[in-house]
Amino acid sequence: MSVYVGIDVHRKRSQIAVVEDDGAVRANRNVPNGVEPVLSVIGDLPIGAPVAFEAAYGWGWLVQLLEDYGFEPHLVHPLRCKAIASARLKNDKVDAATLAQLLRADLLPEAWIAPLDVRQQRALVRHRCQLVRLRTLLRNRVHAVLADYGCDRPGSCFTAPGRIWLDSLDLPDASRRVVDDLLVLMDALKEPIDTVDRQLLATARGDPRIKALTRLPGVGVLTAQVMVTEIGDVTRFPSARKLAAWAGLTPTVRASDLTVRHGHISKQGSNWLRWILCEAAQSAKRSPQFAPAYQRLARRRGKKIATTAIARKLLTHAYHLLRAVPARQDHRGAR
Repeated sequence: MSVYVGIDVHRKRSQIAVVEDDGAVRANRNVPNGVEPVLSVIGDLPIGAPVAFEAAYGWGWLVQLLEDYGFEPHLVHPLRCKAIASARLKNDKVDAATLAQLLRADLLPEAWIAPLDVRQQRALVRHRCQLVRLRTLLRNRVHAVLADYGCDRPGSCFTAPGRIWLDSLDLPDASRRVVDDLLVLMDALKEPIDTVDRQLLATARGDPRIKALTRLPGVGVLTAQVMVTEIGDVTRFPSARKLAAWAGLTPTVRASDLTVRHGHISKQGSNWLRWILCEAAQSAKRSPQFAPAYQRLARRRGKKIATTAIARKLLTHAYHLLRAVPARQDHRGAR
C-alpha cells in the first residue's frame, strides 16, 4: 500500500503526518529537527515514498536527509497552498496532514528544488552581494557624518587620496571615532569580498552561459552569475513570459467578466534576480538596443516604470540566450 508524508517544518521542531493510500492517517507526530527524530517516524516507510513540505525557513537540511535515505521530496509553494492558508482550523497537526492529503490527491502546487551544487553557488553569490551591501551601508554612514559638518570632496573618500583627506579633517572626538571605526570595518570587509570575487570569477571562466549573458548591455560577469544561479535550469520555463512572471516582473491582473485591471508588478519569485535585473537596467536603458523603448515608456509612464520594463526585456533576452546554450556543459560547477 502506498503512503504519503506531509511535514510542517519549523526552525526547531517539525510535525510529520503519514497518510495511507485510502486517506487514513497512520501517524501524526511532532519531533525535534534532526536525522534520528525524523527517521523514527518515516524510517520504516518504503524507499521512494513521496514527502511534501512547504518552502519555509531552513528547509535545505530536510531535502538532503530525504534524498540521502531514498525518499522523494516535494517542495510546496506556500503562497499557492490555499487549502492550508485559508483553513478555519489551522495548527501544525492539521497542516501536516493536509500536505499529505494534497500530495495523495496530486493537488500540490510544487516549487522547483534546485540541485545541491546550484544551491551552494546561490549561497556564495548571495553572500558576496550581502557583503557589498554592508560595505555600501558603512560608506553611507561616513558620508552622513561628513554631511553634518559640511565636508565634501569631489572624488571618492575611500581611495588612497580620499583616506588622506579624511584623516586631515578636523572633526570632534565622537565623530572622528565613528569615522575611524567605519573605516576599520570597511577594511575588514575587503579581504572576504576579494576572496569571494576570485572564486566566482574562477567558476565563471569557461561557462558558456556566463559568456552568453555578458553580451547583453549592462550585464557583467558577476551580474550574469546572479542571473544564472537564481534561474537555475532555464528549461523548466516554457516561455520567457513564464520566467518573467516567476521573477515578479509581470503586472498583477484582476479580471471579472469584462472588467480587467492591471496593477503593479507582482514582486513574487526571486528577489535577488529581480534586484540584479533592475540594477542592470540602469545601464542597459542608455544603450542603443534599449534606449528608444525606454524613452518612449518614460514619456508615457515615467522613468521608474520604464526602467522596470527594460529589466523585463533584459530577462527576455537572457532567456533566449540561455536556451540557445548547448545542453551539455563542460565547465566547472555545471550540473
